[in-house]
Amino acid sequence: MKQTEVLLQPNPNARIEEFVYEKLDRKAPSRMNNPELLGQYMIDAGNEFGPGTAYGNALIKCGETQKRIGAADRELIQTSAINFLTPLRNFIEGDYKTITKERKLLQNKRLDLDAAKTRLKKAKVAEARAAQLNTSQPEENNIMIWAEEVTKSEQEVRITQSEFDRQAEITRLLLEGISSTHAHHLRCLNDFVEAQMTYYAQCYQYMLDLQKQLGSFPSTFLSNNNQSSTTPVQSVSSPSVLASASASLPSVSTSMVTSGLSELKSSSGSRKARVLYDYDAANSSELSLLADEVITVYSIPGMDSDWLMGERGNQKGKVPITYLELLN
Repeated sequence: MKQTEVLLQPNPNARIEEFVYEKLDRKAPSRMNNPELLGQYMIDAGNEFGPGTAYGNALIKCGETQKRIGAADRELIQTSAINFLTPLRNFIEGDYKTITKERKLLQNKRLDLDAAKTRLKKAKVAEARAAQLNTSQPEENNIMIWAEEVTKSEQEVRITQSEFDRQAEITRLLLEGISSTHAHHLRCLNDFVEAQMTYYAQCYQYMLDLQKQLGSFPSTFLSNNNQSSTTPVQSVSSPSVLASASASLPSVSTSMVTSGLSELKSSSGSRKARVLYDYDAANSSELSLLADEVITVYSIPGMDSDWLMGERGNQKGKVPITYLELLN
């Protein structure tokens, strides 16, 4: 039960606060969960970058998805608390305590019965011993005393046996009810699993939708982040450069770039290209670029589709096509 509470609410301070409000029979104040907080910060940041920019628009879409996941998480917590945690807690704090209490009483009754039987046994042994030594008047008095003690012990045994039997019946009936309790908790466990299944299915669907929305961004930019395993590591640009590139990409026509590259590769000739953003070469095989400069580019057979060869005077090297605008 405790670990389920930890799973649904990892923050111990929040759990303590909810416990206090529950004991006070008051409603706990509403608070945003972690996905909702992240979503709100993403949306705020996206609005600061500008909804019209690719990066700002992507942040807003991610933020909205995070808030939807947060809402699904809140629904999971509520459903699990009603269908799983509450019945389990009611049993542990109610029926289970009653059963434990009655079992303890049964153990005490058994000890009382054992003690009464022991006293009866001792009284019978003493009576028999006194009967064997019956040679004088004082011994006859002892026999009568032990006979009374035996009678008294037998009566005590009958009483304690009756109390033990009654307590045993009460405990037996309570324990027999455990089977129906197990069946009830099994249904509750199924409800908990179904709630989790629904939650993860919702999250998966939300992320699929988000992926489709992000996939609608210019493919020439996204391809630089989705290279095959054979692409050299050096071809992946730094996050800061990609972010700045993404913010300005809508001004570049994807169709123009794609068609221009097709013509360039089919003709095996060279073209002039304007550099859109600064680029620092990762190694000696690449060419560093400065924004707004014009260089000559051409394709080499077998070269990665995301790269071209660039020349500037006597300098030449590989350049990423997402940083270029082909000129007529």
